[in-house]
Amino acid sequence: MSMPTTTEPDHLQSRLPDPSQFFPEVAAIAGAMTKATLNGAIPHTTIHLMQLRAGQIVGSTYHTVRQAGLLRKAGETEERITAVASWRDAPYFTDAERVALELVEAVLTPNPSGERVPDELYAKASAHYDDKALWTLTIAIGQICFFIPVALIAKPIPGKALGKNYNR
Repeated sequence: MSMPTTTEPDHLQSRLPDPSQFFPEVAAIAGAMTKATLNGAIPHTTIHLMQLRAGQIVGSTYHTVRQAGLLRKAGETEERITAVASWRDAPYFTDAERVALELVEAVLTPNPSGERVPDELYAKASAHYDDKALWTLTIAIGQICFFIPVALIAKPIPGKALGKNYNR
C-alpha cells in the first residue's frame, strides 16, 4: 500500500477568509512593499532567498512554498532552494547572499546574550551593500514580517495564487 507524499492544495482549507474583503487597502500596502523591495538595489533572488529563510524560521508552510515557487519561476536550482535551510555550510550562495540570510536570521531569532543585529553583522552587510540596498534588505524583512501573522493565523492555502489562496 503506497501512501501519498503530498497533499493537493484543493483539499486544504484556510482558517479565515480573504482579508481584502475587510481591508481592501491591504492590496495597496502589499503592492507598495513589493515595489519598494524590488527596486533593483539588490537582486530579486536575494529577496526571495531571505523571505524563504524567514518562512522556514517561523515554520510557515505558506511562505516556504510561496518563496520556493517564486525562486523556481526565476530559474533557481533545486540545490539552492533546498539548501537555504542549511545555507551556512552550503556551497551555493555568494558572500552577499550569505550576509542577507544571516541578517534575516538575526532579526527573527532571539539572542539572549546580546543584540540581534550586532555591529559586526552590520559591518559585514555594509561591506556588501550600499545604504539603499541595506534599506531594501530591511524593508524586505519587514515585508515578510508583515505577512507572517497572516500565514500563521489565517493559514492561506500554500501553492495557490494570491487572491485564490482563501476558500472561506
